[in-house]
Amino acid sequence: MATIIESVLHEQLLERRQKLEDAIALSAQNSELRRLLREVDAAMERVEQGIYGLCEACHDPIETERLLADPLIRFCLGDLTLSQQRALEEDLELAARMQGELLPKSNLHLDGWEISYHYEPAGPVSGDYCDLISLSDGSFYFMLGDVSGKGVAASMLMNQLHAVFHSLIPVGLPLNQLVERASRVFCESTLPTHFATLVCGKANGAGEIEICNAGHLPPLLIRNGSVVAIEANGLPVGVFCDELFSSSIMRLEQGDTLFLYTDGLSETQNAAGVEYGTERLSSFISERHMLPTEMLVRACVEEVAQFRAQRLKSDDLTIMTIRRNGQHPVG
Repeated sequence: MATIIESVLHEQLLERRQKLEDAIALSAQNSELRRLLREVDAAMERVEQGIYGLCEACHDPIETERLLADPLIRFCLGDLTLSQQRALEEDLELAARMQGELLPKSNLHLDGWEISYHYEPAGPVSGDYCDLISLSDGSFYFMLGDVSGKGVAASMLMNQLHAVFHSLIPVGLPLNQLVERASRVFCESTLPTHFATLVCGKANGAGEIEICNAGHLPPLLIRNGSVVAIEANGLPVGVFCDELFSSSIMRLEQGDTLFLYTDGLSETQNAAGVEYGTERLSSFISERHMLPTEMLVRACVEEVAQFRAQRLKSDDLTIMTIRRNGQHPVG
C-alpha cells in the first residue's frame, strides 16, 4: 500500500481511538463503544505487524477505496459473507440512484444551443463528471471530467466536484477563477493522490463559448465536416492548491458542434488490444457531422461497443455534444 495512504489510514485509526476513549470516559458502561475500541486496537496491532490492509481470509490486499471508507475492514470483497455482499449491493444501488439524480437533463435546447450526452459507468457507479448549469440570462456552464481512481471512491470525488461547482457558479467568478477556486477546494479537501481532469466551459446566446481545459482530453470542434482539436491549457484540478488556469474564447456558427469525451471512449480496446483512438474518433464524427446531436452521440456509443466487441468494459464512458443551431429554444 502506498506510504501516503498508510499514513492517512493510521491517522484515521488514531483519531478514532481518541474519540472512542473520550466517549467511554463519559459512558463507561457502553459495551458497544468498548467493542469498537477493541476493533481499532486490533487494526493498529495489524499495522505494527505489517499485515494491515491484508484480507484475513485469503491474505490478498483489501481494496484501498474500501479501507479509506472504513479503516476497520478486515476482508476483501471476495471473502465477504452473503449478508455482507447483499448489504454492499444495496449500498451500491443507492449510490447509483443518487449519482443518476445529479446528472443534467438530456437532449436540451437552450437559447440557440442543442446539447446531448451519454453517461455510462463501467460498474455500478462512475468517476466521470458530467454537468450542465443554465443561468437566467440564457447562458450556461458545462463541465465534463474524469476523477482519479475507479469505483465508489471515484464516484464520491465526482459528487464532490458537482457540489463545488454548484456552490461556486452563482458567485459569478470569471471562468478561469472559477476553476482555480474549485481546484483549491478540491485540493484542500481530498488526498494528495486525488485529482481530476476537467473541461469547464460557458456558452451564451450570441454563440460564444469560453473554455478552460484542466488537463483533460482536447474537445473536438466539428465545423463543416472538418474536426479540430482544442488543446488543453492547464494541469488537472487538485494537483496544486495554488494552481492558476487560463481560458480561451471562440465563436460557434450555426451547425458547429463541440464534442467532449472521456478516455473511456478513446482508450477502449478491441480483442487485439488496439485502442479506438482519437484519429478514428475524428474520422467517425466527421462523416456523421450532419446528424442531430442525440443521434451523433448514440452512433458513437454503438460504434465503440462494436469496436470493443466481446472485450469487457474497463472504464467509464461519457460523451457530450454542444451544437450551435442559431435558433431559440424549442422545448
